[in-house]
Order: sequence, then C-alpha cells, then structure tokens
Amino acid sequence: MSELSLSIGELAKTTQTKAVTIRYYEQLGLLPPSRRTAAGYRIYGEAERDRLLFVRRSRGLGFSLDDVRELLGFADHREASCAAVDEKVALQLEQVRGRIRDLRALERELERLLNCCQGGVIEECRIIESLNRPDAS
Repeated sequence: MSELSLSIGELAKTTQTKAVTIRYYEQLGLLPPSRRTAAGYRIYGEAERDRLLFVRRSRGLGFSLDDVRELLGFADHREASCAAVDEKVALQLEQVRGRIRDLRALERELERLLNCCQGGVIEECRIIESLNRPDAS
C-alpha cells in the first residue's frame, strides 16, 4: 500500500480544516512538523491526516487545545489504561451539562422578558426597563 501524499491544500480540503489552522496546530505541537518537498512545500501522509481528524473531532466535542494535547498523549500510549481518558471525558460531559443548565436559565429569562412585553413604544417597554435596572444581571 502506497503512502498518502497530500499538500496542505489537499489536507485542508480532505479534513475540512483551514490551512492556517493546520499550520497553527503544527506550531502548537498537536501535529508533527510536516515533511517538505524539495521545493519546500509541506507534504502530509495518512498519519498526519488521521491525527488532524482526531484533533478536529476532539475540538468538535468541546475539548480545549490543552485537553486535545492530553488526549493525543493518551492515544500515543496505546497500552496504557483508559481510566484517564474516561475521567477527561466525564469532566467534559459535566462541563457541557453545566453550560446546558446555564443556557436553559438564559432561555427562561429571555422568555420571561419577552412575555412581559405588551407592545407599544420604547418609552413604555418593559424589556428595556428591565435591562436598565441596576440589579439586572
């Protein structure tokens, strides 16, 4: 099986990642430094493509770049226990659930504001009045 050989543009298109982001991930060490052609162009193989997809999927699940770096470290040690990965994912899940709770509270407050509106003019607008209160937060 021949080794895949992608330019940065091809890798960007294949993974739906901007070239500038790929270079940034290289800079951060999330991706290894790319190989170069004789002309100095970046060239990527299957391993780099798969690693970039791992980074993208992890970011899509809301993991920070530091978390992704840690997950990549776990992935690079294939014989290690997955307990640390489980812990990392459980923590991320709790953070997502917290954001969902916060968004639901925000939704309720926006609905409350909208329900207090009776139309009319801004001078009598209950929403503007509510937002202008010093204790509104």
